Amino acid sequence: MTFSDAVIAIAVTLLVLEIRPPEDTEHLWKGLRELWPSYAAYFITFLLIGQMWVNHHVMFDHIRSADRLVLLFNTLLLVQIAFLPFASAVLASAFESGHGKRTAVVFYGISYEGAAILFNVIWEYARRGRRLLTATTDSATAAAISRRFHPAPVWIAAGTALGAWHPVLGVAVLAAFIPFYWWPIKGEVASIRRTRGRAGGESAAP
Repeated sequence: MTFSDAVIAIAVTLLVLEIRPPEDTEHLWKGLRELWPSYAAYFITFLLIGQMWVNHHVMFDHIRSADRLVLLFNTLLLVQIAFLPFASAVLASAFESGHGKRTAVVFYGISYEGAAILFNVIWEYARRGRRLLTATTDSATAAAISRRFHPAPVWIAAGTALGAWHPVLGVAVLAAFIPFYWWPIKGEVASIRRTRGRAGGESAAP
């Protein structure tokens, strides 16, 4: 988890480095206003990567041990996340110039699509036969997390397809992904309560 956290932290740090200050300081306020696509891409991408970080912790909090295949899938997921600052910069550049917006939104969406698919692959592999899950993760919790992860590839694919037709609408659909996936998972919350309850009971035992 430490390696994953470090990669994600570097990715969100790189986002702000993609925002270039205006070269024309004589009309600085105008130049700063014209950078609004960079601000928007930074804000949306930061929240999306932050969301991935949260769901990554949710997922691995329920995984007891990771075999080599899980580690491989996780490495590929980190490859996707580390690539997102570039995709964000491409998106911002296209909206700033007014050219290539459809291509930029599709490129941005495809970058997220790969990460969404890998989240599902890691979780479904880990929960198969419960062989890699913790003892406190019951079937209801595992199913709740699956229900959370399953819509993501479809949602992102829909936003990407819409972006090929109407770039602003495509970005809006992708951004709407943020509030839905920040919402807590009901089954996960119940599992945490059970774990705390057991820990309390054990500490109270003689």
